[in-house]
Amino acid sequence: MELNIVSINVNNQIRIGVRPQFNTDYFGATIRKIEGRKWCGEQRLWHIPYNQISYSALKQLFENCTIVTQNTSCQIDESVTSNTVQNSIQNVENLSLKQHIDGIQNLEQLSLIEHPFLKHYLCLKLPKSLKDRYLDIVKNIHGRRWNYDLFAWEIPYTLTTIRFIETYLGNDITWNFEPKTDLPERLNPEMLIDNKLYKHQNKEVSIVQAKYELAVTKLEEVLTLKRYSHRTIKSYKLVFRSYIMYYDGIRPRDLTRGHIDQYLLYCIREKNISESYQDTIISAIKLFYNEAAQQPEKVANLYRPKKVEKLPNILSEQEVIQLLKAPDNLKHRCMLMLVYSTGMRLGEVINLQVTDIQSDIKRIHIRNAKGKKDRYTILADKALGILRAYYKIYRPTHWLFEGATGGQYSERSLQEVFTKAKVKSGVNPNATLHWLRHSFATHLLEKGMDLRYIQELLGHASSKTTEIYTHITKKGWDNLKSPLDSLDI
Repeated sequence: MELNIVSINVNNQIRIGVRPQFNTDYFGATIRKIEGRKWCGEQRLWHIPYNQISYSALKQLFENCTIVTQNTSCQIDESVTSNTVQNSIQNVENLSLKQHIDGIQNLEQLSLIEHPFLKHYLCLKLPKSLKDRYLDIVKNIHGRRWNYDLFAWEIPYTLTTIRFIETYLGNDITWNFEPKTDLPERLNPEMLIDNKLYKHQNKEVSIVQAKYELAVTKLEEVLTLKRYSHRTIKSYKLVFRSYIMYYDGIRPRDLTRGHIDQYLLYCIREKNISESYQDTIISAIKLFYNEAAQQPEKVANLYRPKKVEKLPNILSEQEVIQLLKAPDNLKHRCMLMLVYSTGMRLGEVINLQVTDIQSDIKRIHIRNAKGKKDRYTILADKALGILRAYYKIYRPTHWLFEGATGGQYSERSLQEVFTKAKVKSGVNPNATLHWLRHSFATHLLEKGMDLRYIQELLGHASSKTTEIYTHITKKGWDNLKSPLDSLDI
């Protein structure tokens, strides 16, 4: 193997440019260990400091390579000590990576090796020539992530991963080791911390806290005793804290009805808040003065905003097809398919437990939904099929959809899944995950399902809430005719 080096000028500074004549994946992962190395995109080469220490470190890292120098006088100085060279190499103790990658760098096939640094991870090598064939499958591996230093996919060393590879890759992949017999089902947080996969960034965070924060605590206690949901408690605390910070020099108990009205006017005029956000502010303030401060006279007959009667937004059936086909990840596609096929809300999907899927009677048990009510919804045959494929690979234990560390899947992550699918499919860019729930109800109505059943499936307390879908359905529109068409003009 051969390395070509040349002296180059970078920002009026002479440096050693290095260009390999062999596998660039291994080269890129190795040269990153030299202190001060940088990549030059214009000349498509790496460059290191123009000194004997860096040059000797390069020689040591690529000891089996023939170095061809061009228009540079850099030579090895025998006076440079080995300790000095060692200090200029980052992670030099992990040079065993060279032996791992050398064995597979020339193979134009999928290869799997044990991770040289992390005992709970494997490295999956995917040559560029095979990306079109295997990339979508690799992206379906639970917990996979790309390592730019190793030029390989890091995948968890777990039973879930092994089952996935055996099911979807089979004989197409080369194993360079014998899998362990005591593998965990999935990685737990301790394994992630031990391997230092996620490093806490010590950033100075400025936390603005209200002077009378005790009032927020009192409100939280009332909300907790009344058994409000975690999301409601969080939003009420947020808006109430903003309110008392606006009058931070005055005790909340000393604020008057005039103060409350002035604050609401400020939010409407200056912050341009929505009607629903204004309603949330009023609810939080009323709860504090009614229950915590015992001053109900201050919030009697507060002006509530007039509710805006908006029609729900939906996706067409063709857009739904495009959206559900977009995710490459099996779990992501499964979650989106469940949202549309059942009409569940975001929180209801991630709160599903394995035992909530009643496949024998094609039904899903939704626990503690909005309004703290349980209900049942339908389980589509196609959704059941993809659920079985998902379960066969991931084997969830408690929550139906688990995160990378085995805990409950987060709402934010599911929203990101939808956003990526929306962008990839090219459907309405304004769409949100909740549109799938509206689309479920509207498409059922168009197919002739009784409104009472749709109300039960959606979990609406009032039929008036469900009746709004009758205003957007296309059912019967084909029979409508404008009077203009009957005029002889």
